[in-house]
Amino acid sequence: MLSTYPLTSPIPTISTERLRLRGHYSTDLAPFTAMFQQPAVYTYLGGQPVPEEDVWTKILRNNGLWPLLGFGYWAVEEKATGHYIGAVGFADYQRAIEPSIKGEPEIGWVLSPQVHGRGYATEAVQAALAWGNRHFTSSRTVCIIDPANTASLRVAAKCGYEPVQLTSYKGQDILLLARPQ
Repeated sequence: MLSTYPLTSPIPTISTERLRLRGHYSTDLAPFTAMFQQPAVYTYLGGQPVPEEDVWTKILRNNGLWPLLGFGYWAVEEKATGHYIGAVGFADYQRAIEPSIKGEPEIGWVLSPQVHGRGYATEAVQAALAWGNRHFTSSRTVCIIDPANTASLRVAAKCGYEPVQLTSYKGQDILLLARPQ
């Protein structure tokens, strides 16, 4: 079961060796939009570039999860440069997917192609999971990944996620993975 927090729950900041996980700022819109214009990103997340208006909605949703659920998505910032490089976090999107994952913390991550291959995704996911281990009462966390997204599948495996089932979401094949808490 997911834990719940008061509606005033602040977005915690997490620091790792190379990254800062923080709430999203309005100034993240331009780099977040630029990221979603890159084929290396959108190919596995809907197949089309994401317009700025939809990216803005993602930012609002990412910050809005926190006061409603007590958890959500962090902006990922590179400490050395201060640049926004992506997002990582948990949600409960109430997805219409079988088997159902409603009520389970679903982790997700997306990082700018400019930083791919540096281990940042694994570092960010591990930091989010460490936070989740202290805050969730559920027995597992889950994630869904396009089966062709080998880079994200490697990150998931490094972080302890194992395949549960190949299923379908919005008419596309998707792999459901889980990790015990």
